[in-house]
Parts: sequence; C-alpha cells; structure tokens
Amino acid sequence: MALMSPPICEYGWKAVDFSLKSVNGKTYALADVRGEKGTLIVFICNHCPYVKSVIGRIVREAKELETHGIGTVAIMPNDTDAYPADNFENMKAFAKAHDFPFPYLIDETQETAKAYEAVCTPDFFGFNAKDELQYRGRLDESKTELVEGAKRELYEAMVLVAETGQGPSQQTASMGCSIKWREAS
Repeated sequence: MALMSPPICEYGWKAVDFSLKSVNGKTYALADVRGEKGTLIVFICNHCPYVKSVIGRIVREAKELETHGIGTVAIMPNDTDAYPADNFENMKAFAKAHDFPFPYLIDETQETAKAYEAVCTPDFFGFNAKDELQYRGRLDESKTELVEGAKRELYEAMVLVAETGQGPSQQTASMGCSIKWREAS
C-alpha cells in the first residue's frame, strides 16, 4: 500500500456529475446528494488501514455537517478484481457495520475518481452550494489515532463553507492508501 497525499484545494474547481450504484440498490447523481449549503464527496474503500482508523470520525462529521446543510456521499473507486475486500458485497457490510448516514457508491469504471483526480483513500472534496471546490484537506489533526482536543479540520472547513461559501485558506493534505487503479488492457 503506497502512502499518498493529494494536492491541496484548487479553489473554484467545479464538481463533476456522476451516476453510480449505491449499496442500497439505488443509483445516485451529484444532484441527489447535494446539500443546500454544500456537498462533501469522500473517496474511501473497505480495506485501507487509514480509512478503517478514521471511518467512525468520518461518519460523525457527516452526521453533524448534515445539520449545517452539507450533503455527504462516499465513493469506492478501487479495482475490486485485484482487491476483493472492496467488492460490492463487502461495501454493503462495511456501510452497515459503520452505520453510514450517507450513500456509499461504487465507481466500477473508475471514471468518477479520474474526473475528480482522486489520489488516495480517504480523499475529501468539499464543495460550496455552487458546486465550487473549497476544501481538499485532511479529516483532522489526529491522523490515524484520535488525539484528544485535535482540531476537526474537515468539519470546521465545511461549516465555514456552509456559512460563507468559502473554505479556509490554510489546508493540510489528507493522506492514505493510493487508489488501486485497473491496469490498462
């Protein structure tokens, strides 16, 4: 597993629409998950140790951000042939085990992850109500082990986006496992 860090926010970059199948059997587009004041798109997977260590905090932040008008969706971009732990059935179990309050979608073609230039899991994309990117940082100061009193960077940034339409000027890149891309055929 290669450790990766995505680039910092390219402010104003527009969210790309998608149509992806959820573990609940429905298909979702960007409009279906968009919040009144913004949208958080998170690329995650089931097997990544970074995701596993923070998934409870991601769920907590999504629930709390919903009260601020921020919609959240999680997208699983990995090659499930090479990484069966990330397959659709395991996605269903992972979402249920962690009581996801948001849709968990599979990006079978990996086109959505490529369109977003996602790099790792987790990779966070925070958009304002105009679908303009305002946050591409990390979850919080804790990294993988929860540190008491750690700054909740994602949460604070998205509350700021909900209130002002703009994200913070200072952002620290997320880190996680590289996305498992399919080999070109």
